[in-house]
Amino acid sequence: MKDNIKIIQPTSGWQLIDFKELWRYKDLLYFLTLRGIKARYAQSVLGVAWAIIQPLFTTVVFTVVFGNLADVDSNGIPYALFSYLALWPWNYFSGTLTESANSLIQNANMITKVYFPRMVLPLSSILSKLLDFLIAFVVVIGMMIYYQIIPGWGLLVLPLLIIQLLMCSLGVGMMLSAMAVKYRDVKHALTFVVQLLLYAAPVVYSTTAVPEFYQKFYILNPMVGVIEGFRAAFLDRPMPWEWIWPGSIVALVLFIFGMMYFRRMERIFADVA
Repeated sequence: MKDNIKIIQPTSGWQLIDFKELWRYKDLLYFLTLRGIKARYAQSVLGVAWAIIQPLFTTVVFTVVFGNLADVDSNGIPYALFSYLALWPWNYFSGTLTESANSLIQNANMITKVYFPRMVLPLSSILSKLLDFLIAFVVVIGMMIYYQIIPGWGLLVLPLLIIQLLMCSLGVGMMLSAMAVKYRDVKHALTFVVQLLLYAAPVVYSTTAVPEFYQKFYILNPMVGVIEGFRAAFLDRPMPWEWIWPGSIVALVLFIFGMMYFRRMERIFADVA
């Protein structure tokens, strides 16, 4: 009988996530992830096709404006493919920031009435966006066939780049979700900030366009290594490790700090949600 008793204690200080407890609530995580996917496309005529339409149309606009009118250098790569390979991981990252930042506020009733690891909410938001990420891959295949480009062995590095993308998304997402509960300005400022961050990553331009003096600071942005790594993996080019490893360290730091900050703020969620 004692094994079925759960003693709930308030968190204090800086703590890591209790992964054992999180695993016990894996069914809730699965349900909330599935609910997030269904809610996104509920009563939608095109359904999951929006996961393809949004980055594809954005690529068309970028190709016309930056590729043709502004004549931005794409390192000899067709600009449409150049920009889409960047928009693919970037859209996932930016989407997870918005989804996770609002996850606690949108589920305030659950927080105040039922006990469960609060981490489940931002985590389910981030996992639900993986479907969009996978669907958008269909366009990558189509563009590779159209431009007759065969990927190289760099594709073996792709799982590591995706892990770096997930760590960065989880770390920043957990911080924003915890901050949004206490500071409602986060919700209003996030859309504007995400738009600015787009130009702080090599989405519409190449990292080589950044002056060499600033590159040592620029590559600390985890998305720089992810985006350039995606391009190298699919375009059979040398993997830019000098841009990947600094960002991977920063992504790991963000992931750990995000977890600890979330745990530190967790005790006030029910009071201010």
